[in-house]
Amino acid sequence: MRRKVIAAESVACLNKALCHLKDIWEEIGIPEDQRLERTNVVKNHVKSLLDMMIAEEESLRKHLTASIEKCQNELSKLCLELQLPPFQEDRSSTMLQQEKDLRTHLEVMLKEKNQRTQALKAFTEQDQDLCDLLCFQPFSISADSVPSLEQLEKFRQHISSLTAEKERRRKVFVTLKKQIILCMDDLDQLPETSFEKDVVCEDEESFCLSKENLDSLKVLLHQLESRKAENERVCGSYREKMHELWERLQIPQEEREAISEHMTLSKKRNMELQAEVKRLEELKLKSIQNVTEAIRNEIAVFWDKCFYSTDQRQAFVPYYDDDFSEELLSLHDAEIVQLKQYYEEHKDLFEGVHKWEESWRLFLELEEKAKDPTRFTNRGGNLLKEEKQRADLVKGLPKLEKKLKAEIEQWEHEQNREFQVNGQKFMQFVTDQWETYRLEKEREKQERQLKKSKQTEEDMVYGTVIRTPTKRRFLGSTTPCKPRKASTIGLFFLMKTAEFKSM
Repeated sequence: MRRKVIAAESVACLNKALCHLKDIWEEIGIPEDQRLERTNVVKNHVKSLLDMMIAEEESLRKHLTASIEKCQNELSKLCLELQLPPFQEDRSSTMLQQEKDLRTHLEVMLKEKNQRTQALKAFTEQDQDLCDLLCFQPFSISADSVPSLEQLEKFRQHISSLTAEKERRRKVFVTLKKQIILCMDDLDQLPETSFEKDVVCEDEESFCLSKENLDSLKVLLHQLESRKAENERVCGSYREKMHELWERLQIPQEEREAISEHMTLSKKRNMELQAEVKRLEELKLKSIQNVTEAIRNEIAVFWDKCFYSTDQRQAFVPYYDDDFSEELLSLHDAEIVQLKQYYEEHKDLFEGVHKWEESWRLFLELEEKAKDPTRFTNRGGNLLKEEKQRADLVKGLPKLEKKLKAEIEQWEHEQNREFQVNGQKFMQFVTDQWETYRLEKEREKQERQLKKSKQTEEDMVYGTVIRTPTKRRFLGSTTPCKPRKASTIGLFFLMKTAEFKSM
């Protein structure tokens, strides 16, 4: 409707203009034929102007049509590249709106394409750096195509995984490097191979963190630690030997302090200990008799600790040889080493037996003290302490014997031989001790009974009985006599006698 009004106004405007021109021409006096000619010129001019305007608008329509077609083609191509569904156009809109919508969407998709391409480029560079550092294969993706969002997400996760692996390997590398440097420093060793120089001297960021390199680092550290352990073992043996020789040769303290700094360190330079050991060995050879006798004293101590019998002690014939020589000293050295090793292997068992012997000795001492009538006059609670101690031993000895019996049976099963104390089985030794104790008690009892019988006979013959007056009971007193309780020692003795008879 508005368009019709505008068209009518245009026609009216043209008619008014022609009328106005006609009036001017009439007033001027222009002839009719010229007026017609001029009117025709006006018509042609208006027509030409309209044709030009139409041509311009037609050109605009063609441009819009071409732009729409171009945008549609590019959008179709981008949708394929970006792996997106085709763009749905609004067919009801005008060409201008359609072209604007297509152009706007095209710009958005081009921006999306550019962002994906840039992200792919950045991820590819990071991936290449990480793969070079970790010796991994690059992520499988085409660098020429536009990646999908899913591909970019997988690529991002891949980069994150490689970054985490890099940090993990970096920590392992730093830890191994520190340990390697410490070992080398402890061994007084400088990097020799190109690999060792790369590890110790080069920048940490430039070191290739491949699995093979890390494995090589672990192998290198293991070799250094083995070398260090061997060095410590050798130095330890030298120090132990030096201590032993110091004691045997009675080396003064000032001489020992001269090499004291080497007695705690284990660096390679401490192999100088070997020279000191050699010097002491030479000194030992000059005083073989004194050293041999010192070793004999040590052997005697370990014989006692290991409960060697007389036959076992006499079996080591060099102990009784007075022809002192280097060979005799070597035999004594070998014997003390064997004794120390034997004692250390069964130390717990020997200590248990020593504990039983100590408890048994204390028990006999307390039994002997119990015979002393003057102990009742002692003050300060000694009697109570002794009785409590004796009661504890009465309870503790059977438990200790039971425990030792189980340990000895296990030891004999593992060693496939008897465990002997002073030439006899330990449990037999314990049984003999208890039997000796029982016989001693019987002997003392018989002596008391014999003494009492003799005293009674003398009293009857000579009438020398001295009776102790008894207290009279109050009249009417009917308190019954309480039966005597058996003593704890007596019950324990009866139990042990029954136990040993059953063994």
